[in-house]
Amino acid sequence: MTDFTLTGFDLDRFVRETLAEDLGEGLPGGGRDVTAESVIPADARFSGVMDSRDATTVAGLPVAVAFFRHLDPDMAIEVLVEEGAQVSPGTDLMRLSGNARAMLTAERSALNTVQHLSGIATMARQYVDAMRAGGDNQDCTLLDTRKTIPGLRHLEKYAVRQGGASNHRMGLWDAAMIKDNHILVAGNVGEAVRRARDAGVEHIICEVDRIDQIEPALAAGADHLLLDNMSPETLREAVELVAGRVKTEASGGINLDTIHAKASSGVDYVSVGRLTQSAPAADIGLDFTVE
Repeated sequence: MTDFTLTGFDLDRFVRETLAEDLGEGLPGGGRDVTAESVIPADARFSGVMDSRDATTVAGLPVAVAFFRHLDPDMAIEVLVEEGAQVSPGTDLMRLSGNARAMLTAERSALNTVQHLSGIATMARQYVDAMRAGGDNQDCTLLDTRKTIPGLRHLEKYAVRQGGASNHRMGLWDAAMIKDNHILVAGNVGEAVRRARDAGVEHIICEVDRIDQIEPALAAGADHLLLDNMSPETLREAVELVAGRVKTEASGGINLDTIHAKASSGVDYVSVGRLTQSAPAADIGLDFTVE
């Protein structure tokens, strides 16, 4: 269908299952687009243009191509902008020409995906720009979180990258992240970190919300400190105390108004859950004409 690939993500399966859901496959009377079949002749052809109605950072066009090509392998498709491009309102993103029924049946799934992923990429770009405004701490990296829609993590984290940010953990498997509930059971920060280190975990992130937790976490072997809900002043104190021994990350309640001050504290990373949890869909449309 397309050469778009993401490690851990099966594009063909995603397309099949998304279309099957929309078509009602396996349900009584399902498995078809009753509107297109009843109204549109089988041999009718459409031309279409997908465009952005707002200023947008684009993500997901290759997935849209896969939806259309799944139903019409011969559909002529021209992608007009690169993934991650920042476009102005009215920019054409894709041109299509092919079977009208196929185009109409795939339209909603394709648009939903591009709107959602472009919304994430657009918000990520807004946060990156706000974080680096004024030239302070240009080396600070914006990270996402695991606050993703089930089943869409790989796509959503891909969209974050298209917006100029980077990915935190992909899941529960690729790093230990010790938070307050883990510390509660272990008894204290140092003991929680030691348990992870003794278990052979290579990358240990430890959340701290007080300055006095930093040295015990470092002494036990944490290699990344998540500085949770700290003010910019406290973050600066924490960064000075760590003195480059491990990576530092500001997290918790960060928005467009606060990210610059928190990044300017000298932390290596700022993480924002709302990039994937709360990004509004981009306004992207698809208009057809009869050939």
